Amino acid sequence: MILQLEEYLNEVNALSNKLRELKVSLDIAATTSKLSELEFKMQEQDFWNDINKAQEITQTAKGLKDKLDNFHRLEQRAEDVQILIEMSLEEEDTSSSSEIKKEISELFEAVETLNIETLLSGEYDRNNAILELHTGAGGNDAQDWTQMLYRMYTRWCENHGFKVEVLDYVSADEAGIKGVTLKITGDFAYGYLKSEKGVHRLVRISPYNANGKRQTSFAGCEVLPELTESQDIEIKPEDLKIDTYRSGGAGGQHVNTTDSAVRITHLPTNIVVQCQNERSQHSNREYAMKMLKAKLIDIKNREHKDKIEDITGEVKDNAWGSQIRSYVFHPYNLVKDHRTGAETANVGAVMDGNIDLFINEYLKQIKE
Repeated sequence: MILQLEEYLNEVNALSNKLRELKVSLDIAATTSKLSELEFKMQEQDFWNDINKAQEITQTAKGLKDKLDNFHRLEQRAEDVQILIEMSLEEEDTSSSSEIKKEISELFEAVETLNIETLLSGEYDRNNAILELHTGAGGNDAQDWTQMLYRMYTRWCENHGFKVEVLDYVSADEAGIKGVTLKITGDFAYGYLKSEKGVHRLVRISPYNANGKRQTSFAGCEVLPELTESQDIEIKPEDLKIDTYRSGGAGGQHVNTTDSAVRITHLPTNIVVQCQNERSQHSNREYAMKMLKAKLIDIKNREHKDKIEDITGEVKDNAWGSQIRSYVFHPYNLVKDHRTGAETANVGAVMDGNIDLFINEYLKQIKE
């Protein structure tokens, strides 16, 4: 058991080395300085005169503080467990071995999570996310599959402390949903969820097939960053066609019954966005504009255009041409990501929102 304690000490030393590397990667000194600067701004008398800017600064400051607190907490835990091991070795007391083993395991997992966050350095990675799910080929099964993915992402958000708001919800006549648009609020929401963009494929015995045959169904997922005030773009009013309509479908709590729903068409590209879940037409229009701007920014970056005005003609989402992941329920259990090769047989856990394996492997791959 003494030898085991010595092994634990070696593991903690390796953990401390990882933390030192992370201190450089996270630029803790610069982050501390930036936080102090923002906190000084937040004390100014006119800080709340511009509500949107103040909220943006407050959110940024909270993100920096959380990152610093998390890092220093991990440093302290590593130091505490190191002291505990050294005391146990000195006194030849092995009674704390199981406690030490558990703490080291949890620390390695926490450090790995923090390390993943260092990969989120894109311009929009820290932003909130707008996630859209759309039914693909497969009839009722595809509609049911879209609803299953809606539940999966909602569970993932709950597990990570992200807030979820339904912006648009289109129910289906017989089963599942035709589509849903979610706003996901939280630090790095877009950075994590950008890995989910693409086509998701389901293989299972169809509950809607009287002969019990195996069915393959598809659903598309689009993920966009919610732009902050400083990232905002200008769109010419003459390039927009704005329609209002009454929310329809059996959405229950998801939709209202007033004529406040808004659909916006960007005429140069024929991109259409809509929002129907807010109380007022003004709020629905505001969220629809946010979605439109995010889509235009995404296309601009994807097509390497210099300006938004350079995007012309009908633009189609390339997600439908790229299947990213398969979820097989029959004849065996397997979820496999086709981009990274990451896979697991625990289909139930994945559908309960445990998709970090796929997100983390994707983030590692795009940074290599």
